[in-house]
Amino acid sequence: MLTYPDSVRYLYSLGNEVKTIKLGLDRIGTVLEHLGHPERKYRVVHVAGTNGKGSTCAMIAAGLQAAGLRTGLYTSPHLIEPTERIQIEARSVSEAEFLGSFRKVHECAMELVDRGIIDGHPTYFETVTAMAFDQFVSQSVDIAVVEVGLGGRLDATNVVRPELTVITPIDFDHEQYLGNTLTLIAGEKAGILKPGVRGVIAPQAAEAMERIREEAALVGAPLEEVADWPVENLEIGPFGSRYQSRGLEVVCPLAGEHQVVNSLTAAVALTQLEVPVQGIAEARWPGRLERVAERPDIILDGAHNPAGVRALVAYIRRFFGDKKIWLVYGTMRDKSVDEVIGNLSQVATEVIATQVDLPRALRPAAVAEMFDHPRVRTAPNVRAAFEMIRREAAPTDVAFVTGSLFLVGEARKITRTGVS
Repeated sequence: MLTYPDSVRYLYSLGNEVKTIKLGLDRIGTVLEHLGHPERKYRVVHVAGTNGKGSTCAMIAAGLQAAGLRTGLYTSPHLIEPTERIQIEARSVSEAEFLGSFRKVHECAMELVDRGIIDGHPTYFETVTAMAFDQFVSQSVDIAVVEVGLGGRLDATNVVRPELTVITPIDFDHEQYLGNTLTLIAGEKAGILKPGVRGVIAPQAAEAMERIREEAALVGAPLEEVADWPVENLEIGPFGSRYQSRGLEVVCPLAGEHQVVNSLTAAVALTQLEVPVQGIAEARWPGRLERVAERPDIILDGAHNPAGVRALVAYIRRFFGDKKIWLVYGTMRDKSVDEVIGNLSQVATEVIATQVDLPRALRPAAVAEMFDHPRVRTAPNVRAAFEMIRREAAPTDVAFVTGSLFLVGEARKITRTGVS
């Protein structure tokens, strides 16, 4: 009998979800057709972008849920368990629910492979995307917020027929798949725009905005530009913000100045759906500037590209510039991190190079060698790094854990049961 761990092992056996990605909609479209098109049986908000996608999705979903709509949320990647990717009413699906949808999608896929209708089993991301759509039907959601995995135009999620599309700030990431200019990347992200479907567009670099407008005009998608919504009376602290815009009162519970733009994008999206924005205040987005311990504060942040790290560094300087900063850092062997490490080195007082428990993880000694910093030490794992902080840090110090979402997930799992 297939179990939940069996389903997770099988998904992982399909390969790294980015490295083995198969851009295109034919295979996922065929599988969903044979499943009865579950993606068409509820309202959908479709969200693309480079930075802030997940947190924007979480805030839109919180607003929808607070308005009384039974709300599904599909995001990626996960921090600890794959079940986190599929949420109903802000709750991850259970292992049994995850397994049930895996069986349905997997059995359908294998039958289609055997009959020669598709060329191979769907990828990790395609499979979990189909599972999410199936869960949303099984759980009778009214509306689902669906985050693009990579790009937009050819992403597996782009089979949906959305009521609203949203594009968060675009920056450089996954250039080998999306192109090496903001214009090319924006063209891929803008591929989620649909004829007659309003698109809510966060403020963008000029060349990205120009490309989005071109695509919108081409397909006939009306745009609502967040740049036209002024932020007034902004109050921002280390763990959230509040402000007004066009008469709206927005309370953002997520930390970081960059979340002002994300929360305003979510608020504008909710207004297009004729839903109040107050529910944004209930949003939770684990592992992104999330404080998980105090005295000293330990803050987790899954910044994994240069733009995300720039936002993290700006946050540290703004709110903790007078504190001693401990940096716990680990990354994967296949990541280009020179710019990331250079920026983090500027704000760190103490650096602890460590690793997540994965074969792709870069060893702590190799991580340490990448830092041009006078105070770099190594720890064999996250728990050991936390023990060093517990022994040596003052209550007023602040520790940041970053470098990889996998590292953040492992740290979060540890802090649920205590740092020591």
